Amino acid sequence: MAYTISTALAVYFVVWWITLFLTLPFGVRSQHEDGEGTDGTDPGAPVISRIGRKLLWTTLISAVLFGIGMYCYRMDYFNIERLSKLMGVPI
Repeated sequence: MAYTISTALAVYFVVWWITLFLTLPFGVRSQHEDGEGTDGTDPGAPVISRIGRKLLWTTLISAVLFGIGMYCYRMDYFNIERLSKLMGVPI
C-alpha cells in the first residue's frame, strides 16, 4: 500500500495549513474599519480575530478536501500515467 498512514497525515497537515491561510482573512475587521482603536496599536490590527472559529472551519474544509483527494486517489485518478499524459510529459 503506497498510501500509508504517515503519508496521509502529512498530506492532511499540508492541506490543513494551506486552508488555514485561506480562511484567516475572512470576517476580520480592523480597528480602523471598526472606528475604535487603542493608543499605541496598529490601526490595521484586528478587533476580534475569532481564531477558534477559523480553526474549526479550517479543519472541516480541509477534511472535505482531503476526502475528495483520497477518493480520487482510490479511484486511480492520480496515477502517474494519467498525470503525465495530462501534462504532456512522456513516460
